[in-house]
Formats: sequence, C-alpha cells, structure tokens
Amino acid sequence: MTGTPAPEPSHDPEGTWGATQPLDLVGIGIGPFNLSLAALADGVHGGITTAFYEQRPAFSWHPGLLIEGATLQVPFLADLVTLADPASPWSFLNHLRARERLFPFYFAEKFHIQRAEYDAYCRWVADNLPGLHFGHQIDAVRWNPERALFEVDFTQLDADGEAEALGRSYARSIVLGVGTEPYVPEPLRPLAEAPAVPVIHSADYLEHRERLLEAEHITIIGSGQSGAEVFLDLLRARPAGAEKLHWLARTEAFAPMEYSKLGLEHFTPDYTRYFHALPEQTRDRLVPQQWQLHKGIAGDTVAAIHEELYRRTLHGGWPDAVLTPGVGVRTAGRVATTKVELHLEHAQQGTRSRLTTDAVILATGYRERSVDRMLAGLDPYVSRDASGRPRVDGEFKLVLDESVTGAVYVQNAEKHSHGVGAPDLGLAAWRSAGILNSLTGKEPYPMPRRTAFTSFGLERREAPRVPGQAMELTPLTQGN
Repeated sequence: MTGTPAPEPSHDPEGTWGATQPLDLVGIGIGPFNLSLAALADGVHGGITTAFYEQRPAFSWHPGLLIEGATLQVPFLADLVTLADPASPWSFLNHLRARERLFPFYFAEKFHIQRAEYDAYCRWVADNLPGLHFGHQIDAVRWNPERALFEVDFTQLDADGEAEALGRSYARSIVLGVGTEPYVPEPLRPLAEAPAVPVIHSADYLEHRERLLEAEHITIIGSGQSGAEVFLDLLRARPAGAEKLHWLARTEAFAPMEYSKLGLEHFTPDYTRYFHALPEQTRDRLVPQQWQLHKGIAGDTVAAIHEELYRRTLHGGWPDAVLTPGVGVRTAGRVATTKVELHLEHAQQGTRSRLTTDAVILATGYRERSVDRMLAGLDPYVSRDASGRPRVDGEFKLVLDESVTGAVYVQNAEKHSHGVGAPDLGLAAWRSAGILNSLTGKEPYPMPRRTAFTSFGLERREAPRVPGQAMELTPLTQGN
C-alpha cells in the first residue's frame, strides 16, 4: 500500500509513544468519516504520520439497523475514497476484487448496495489499514504552548473494556470524528432507561427484534428512513390480519425523501461552500426547512410498505396497522409492568388521545455526541457563534485563538456551519481530501472546481458602463 504507516502506540505497554515523535495527525473516533480520512491519508505521497483512536473493540456501523435487504441511500461510489481518489486501493470496488466478488457485483447491476455490504466493506478497510487503534478511550486533549503540540491522553482497554494502560500522544493536528448518538425524546427517557420496559431506540432494533416480535402490540415512533424500515420489517414478520402495529410521526405526512437529480445537488461541495458563506441566522433558518432532503423516506421503501399493506387486502379486510402522521407524544408512563401508555396530541386537530402498547421503538434520530468533557482543556481557545456552538471555517477547522498554531478539524459536527451534507456519506471523501490538503499545505488531492449544475447564489459585479446609460449590475453565477 502507498503511504507511511503510523507507528503503533498500542504496542507500547507504557503508553508513552509519541512523546518524542509527534504525529502529524491524531484522529479521535473511527467511524466512516475518520476511516475515510485515514484511508486517504495512507495515499499521501511522502507520507504523513497518523494515529486514529476508537473506544470500541472493532469497527461497527449501525449494527442494530443492518436489516436484511435495507440499502444505502447513496450509490456505491460514495465509498470512503472514490470521489476523491478513484484509484485508491481502499475503494469499494477493490474490496470486491479482494473478495473475488467483482464479477457477481457486475452482473447484479446494483448501484445502491445493502447496508450490511457497506459495513463489511468498512470492516475490511479497518482490518487492513495501518494506524488504527481500537480499544483506546480518549480522556483529554490539551494544547501545550511550550511544545506547540496537542497532548492527547488515552486509556488502553482490554477485551472486557477495562482499563489496561494509560498513554499520551502528541500531535500537530487533531480531527474529531466521534459521530452521533441515539436521541430519545424527553417524555420517553424514563421508560427507555428502565430495563424491564420494552422501549428501545431503533439503533438497537436487531438486538431486540425477537423479543419485540413476541409483543402483542408494537408502536413505532418516527417518520424517517429508520422508522420506515423497522415498520416494514415488522409488518412482513407479523401474520396477516393480526399485525397490531401502530406507526406515529410528528411530521405532517410520511413523506418521501427529496431524491430528484437537482435536489441531490444540495449534497455537493458547491452547496456546502454556498451554505457556509451565508449569515448564521440564515443558516439556522434553512436547516430545519430542509428536513426532507435527509429525513424523509426513500421512495422504494414507501412503495414497498404500500405494496405489503395492499397485498394484505387481497382476500378482503384491512391489515391491523395504523399509520398516523402529525402526532406528538406529550407524556408517557407504564401500565402495570408490561405495557406502556402514550399520551398523544394531534397538531392539526388539536385533539388528544391515549395509546396503550406492549413495546415502543423510537426511530427518533441522532444528535451530535458531546465532546465537552474530552475537549475541556481546549475550551478557552475555541471561538463560538451567537448560539454557543464552535465556529468552523471553510477547511473544517475549529476557529481557535491565534496562539494555537495547531489545527482541530471536525467531521459530522458542522451541520450548523456547513449544512445538511455534513452527515452525508457522499461528501465523506471530498471533505477528507480537503482536510488533508489543508493539513499538508499542498494539494495531494486536487479538488473539483465545480460539482453542481445549480448556481445556488448570485455574486454581483458592475458591468462595463456605456456612456449615457444607467449603471447595471451583472449577476455572476457562483459555479463559474
């Protein structure tokens, strides 16, 4: 493979590697985005020294939602590297070749691969790429002004997740890729935290699937792709006429995701740069309005749900499945020890009702994972916006006090500054390439000048003046 593998701090029983040989880059978290960065860093000519740390014992991508048949919502070209470096040895196609699956994939004609296949691809990269250290918990990150380096304290964990050794690495730059965590709405938190009550987040669905199928009545809350996939999987597994499923959503409809060709251009570098240049108040207003770009349901999934429901009417009668949008959960509580009572309110009708159910699945999305404790030592240096969020510049760096000469990059923690494309897998390779270009001060990965047919904004300039004619302003499209 190309590139220079980082030395192995996990091989140092004292955990002191890096004290005399600072790394160019330390990555915190190994999800798809930092895995993309590590893969592209491996191909930088001349090499850069890197180490990526992850608390989990091995790579894992949404294991609770690897439902049989569920596909990615982006094409296979949105792998870890291809949209920045199609010749990379870490591409999905090279993974297929290594597994002798390239010809079967060719004949399968699959543009959108299954989630389980994407997870297997990422695990192949994680198992073979140098410089990745699983079972390492990051405890603190500080800026050392005397050495002009970041100090990264970590705990090496054993197979049981117990502390085995302490260590410290030094780095010129840091990249945060800790990802998101499941979000549980406030009214349901006491129930979800009680182990005896079958209230789970969709992130843990497969782990509890058999137990859920034993419940007489199941309620799914959430109108996005995860909620739709869980509902469809349960629907297919329940007997006709006795499905006993209830699907609730706050949105006004079980709406399809915006997947038109021009709509998808909101997930291009062009739109990301346009969004970043907007005023903060405008950005904050836009993001909630664009929910259908990334929180809707894939058209194929909507069709599959309707087809399954329709199939169950062929012999007369209707399936025992209730789909109700526009509903919020005000409060919730236990009934005896085996049931849950949800107190509902319909937004448009202004009416309230109660629903008793035997199990609840929360397809209520994810929130950015807090790194406040980990980065407490950097807090005095971090510039924040009017809402108290870290400012992130156009190169995905936190805006820090000028006394800090190192850089802290972020991945999937910049939706407020870079828009709805922040969590999108299709922008992973482009963002990773940009971070490496910034880090090296060179351009190991040339960036495309234009990526969308849409010109998202106007740049106004004065047109040449003709004597006796009023001055005009000529629009200059952003993509040109």
